[in-house]
Amino acid sequence: MSDLMLLGMELLAQEEPRQTGPDFGKASPVGLIIVVLLLVAVFGLVWSMNRHLRKLPKSFGADADADTDPSTEDPADGTKRESNG
Repeated sequence: MSDLMLLGMELLAQEEPRQTGPDFGKASPVGLIIVVLLLVAVFGLVWSMNRHLRKLPKSFGADADADTDPSTEDPADGTKRESNG
């Protein structure tokens, strides 16, 4: 093995004194607020996406295009008119 690899393994094997004072591992209330705000944002985005997805047609194929033929639509008000044949 090379000297550099041995040096790296030796550095990784050394134990450092751990700082485990009375405040070690305690979370801040700010962290809880951030997590709650992120969860509320994700819930709102999923709810909004579901509302928009319900508005989409069931399919985007040729069958869906036949229902919305622009030649039978009156450009003035967007209503359908009778085709002449």
